[in-house]
Amino acid sequence: MIRVNNIRKSFGEQDVLKGIDVDLYPGKCNLIIGLSGSGKTVFLKSVLGLHNVDSGSIEYDGRMLGDLDKNETKKLRQEMGMVFQGSALFNSLNIEENVGLPLNFFSDMSLKEKSERIKFCLNKVRISDDDFTKTPAELSGGMQKRVAIARAIILNPKYLFCDEPNSGLDPETAIVIDELIHEITHEFGMTTIVNTHDMNSVLEIGDHVILLQDGKKTWEGRSEDILTTDAKSVVDYVFRSKLFKQMRSALKK
Repeated sequence: MIRVNNIRKSFGEQDVLKGIDVDLYPGKCNLIIGLSGSGKTVFLKSVLGLHNVDSGSIEYDGRMLGDLDKNETKKLRQEMGMVFQGSALFNSLNIEENVGLPLNFFSDMSLKEKSERIKFCLNKVRISDDDFTKTPAELSGGMQKRVAIARAIILNPKYLFCDEPNSGLDPETAIVIDELIHEITHEFGMTTIVNTHDMNSVLEIGDHVILLQDGKKTWEGRSEDILTTDAKSVVDYVFRSKLFKQMRSALKK
């Protein structure tokens, strides 16, 4: 579990995070939602340790981020996987090389063991052996996302972070990515944190949903509750479109 305790973060005179408390649970897809400017990205980067918070604390299974020594920090980093919004694959490397890159830095596996682990992870995200030698430019956007997920889980992380994983994907491919993230989260018992504005993702895989608004947590709960809650912050965020207003009206009858 990742426990976030009253974190605050400012940039100059701009207060971005204004005292957020939240628990992020293992074996669940913890979705962070909110409008642009709500603090989602700064929150994610703060939990990752890419931003030093001004106050409050972030705890990884009893380990306090910021209080760890160099070796402890390195070990924690190896327990994290990251799926970037733009996939962040290296065009100069083929798919197999992209996925295996973390093993070269953080593993003492033999070449055979590395090859087997790469194959396992790529097959897990439904990339066939025939595609291993292709470059990212030869893949569709959806396939690039799957390769990025394979790279993120190559070190068997305890914590998986995903920043807008469906960005730029068509609806059908977005569903595939959602299902894949949900599947590996539950299969491997990872603590998965997903930044998203995609309501389909929220409703399909949101085991635990946190709504941020103006740098504060204004609601949290299960995805099945988000369409029926009377919380004003949720109603204002979710039911802005005519379609969702009609859905809410039908569910309330």
